[in-house]
Amino acid sequence: MAKFHISRSSNRPVPPLEPRIVSLTVMMFAVLAVLSVRLYYLQVLHHKDNVESADRNRIRLQRVPAPRGLVFDRNHRPLVDTRPSFDAQIVPEDSDNLSLTIERLARYTGADQIADKISDADEAGRPPYEPITVAERLGWQQVVALEAHQLDLPGVSLQITPARHYLYGQLAAHLLGYVGEVTVGDLKSHADYHMGDEIGKFGLERVWENFLRGNAGGQEIEVDAVGRRLRVLKEIADTPGESLVMTIDLNLQQAAEQAMAGKNGAFIAIDPRNGEVLAMVSHPAFDPDIFGGGVKASAWKELMTDPNHPLQNRVIQGIYPPGSTFKIVDSIAGLQEGTLKPETEYNCPGGMWFGGREYHCWRHQGHGTIELHDAIVRSCDVYFYNVGEKLGVDRIAKWSNQMGLGIKSGIDLDHENPGTIPSSAWKQKRYHERWYPAETLSVAIGQGYVATTPLQMAQVAAQVANGGIRYKPQFVKYVEGLDGNIAKSYPPVIENRIKIDPDALQDVKDAMADVVNGAGGTAHKAHLDNVVVCGKTGTAQVVGDKGGGESEEEEDKNTPEQYKDHAWFIAFAPKDHATIAAACIIEHGGHGGSASAPIIHDVFQRYFQLNPPPPTPEIARVLDNSSP
Repeated sequence: MAKFHISRSSNRPVPPLEPRIVSLTVMMFAVLAVLSVRLYYLQVLHHKDNVESADRNRIRLQRVPAPRGLVFDRNHRPLVDTRPSFDAQIVPEDSDNLSLTIERLARYTGADQIADKISDADEAGRPPYEPITVAERLGWQQVVALEAHQLDLPGVSLQITPARHYLYGQLAAHLLGYVGEVTVGDLKSHADYHMGDEIGKFGLERVWENFLRGNAGGQEIEVDAVGRRLRVLKEIADTPGESLVMTIDLNLQQAAEQAMAGKNGAFIAIDPRNGEVLAMVSHPAFDPDIFGGGVKASAWKELMTDPNHPLQNRVIQGIYPPGSTFKIVDSIAGLQEGTLKPETEYNCPGGMWFGGREYHCWRHQGHGTIELHDAIVRSCDVYFYNVGEKLGVDRIAKWSNQMGLGIKSGIDLDHENPGTIPSSAWKQKRYHERWYPAETLSVAIGQGYVATTPLQMAQVAAQVANGGIRYKPQFVKYVEGLDGNIAKSYPPVIENRIKIDPDALQDVKDAMADVVNGAGGTAHKAHLDNVVVCGKTGTAQVVGDKGGGESEEEEDKNTPEQYKDHAWFIAFAPKDHATIAAACIIEHGGHGGSASAPIIHDVFQRYFQLNPPPPTPEIARVLDNSSP
């Protein structure tokens, strides 16, 4: 067999590596170097940040809103509470196709403006992966639809949150107010709020927001790849808001609402001993529940375009000529200034000539020669033309202001209207004209430039009842802490105390008692069998003098609804040691004695059923003298 010999001393050169292999090797080392640097950057230099980012994808911090505090009436009966609500939330970062998700979500929930809410949240500085509430107070069918199509809605989840609920619908709506979702503007002035939170927007809900709003809690939750909740890892409990106990009585408020049903106008009852609001009604009203979770555009447009203005609180914002109820102010001013005495007589032939024209009395055949008592009872215009002429507009304005007219009452509600009490200086400032004496005659019977709110006129009645003390109207008695104890109380606040001669005040009281109980009074429909009600009717003209010769019934029948006068009635009871004072105005109601007096009758009757007055000899005396 042949053998091959390989020489160890062969000098043949080793062939060089292929250039392509060299290039590939260099490239591999370069890639490994880049990967090493990148891994070092991610795992060493930015390890903490990346771990947090990964956790954000898997673990979320979920804010849990706190329930708002409850609202009770004076007897601790609930008026406003909080109920669970199913809300739809979205985390935009979890959706690969956000516009498609929004489209599907809108279809399943019926919600609108979802994209706008997301945009607003981002504008307000929403952190990444923080959920945005886009649809609230979902019905059962909407909840089922979302659950059934969860895989088609990446980033969308259902959350159970506390929602405001008004137990009696429209009852005391203008007093209680309403809540709504925070806006971008709200967030600028309330840094501790988040998009989706509820905030008081109107009425008690807004003014007492700091007490009613609790402290939010939180949850640390684990989610899957599409943002669905898997489990709760950690939880911090929320703290509910404190509760409010109001001064209003639910039974009395219901009686007032029922009496005002179907009428446009306002009613307000206060306690003349301390200024507490016992009942407040403004009609037409609205349902506060529609604002929770954001009012729909169609509902908001309907409210804003309603010619009856249901959002206006007529008790404090509606200004009306007070008509003959203003004669109580004239009487007190004249008696205190010495231009009028109880026995002062004036003749009323049905009108009074002054400045080249005749100023009519409401009773076209006149009242004859009468004194102050009968002038109040029969509401004689000619008598008070003379009273006003003797006083002059500036002294009328002085006493009107002292009794709270032409100035805000101080009640803790927004947009209160101060009304208007004219004076010579006021006209010069506003119109750059001097005051003409003839204008005083219109002012004296509560017409012309004079404009007051129902709350102000209730305060006038209360001051006659209590001897001249004007209290700040208050509708919250105290704040109740979570432990059930009183956290903050609101004692009576005296705004002004005017000095009225007791004899003069008694003369006015006696006349107001006969307005309701006397033979010639104009408010018999306010009469109660067991309590002496004192009052004063008024008719505020909507248009000028309609002419004469018709009875009240004929005038009401022949006058178109929109041109009928507003009907006033102010009252207090009992005559001595009064515990309730009120004012009522019915828009286009005609005459106070026929339209407004029955409202106060019904409310006072209910009040004294709940708070029976002690029997006194005065009741028997006045009621015995009330028969014709």
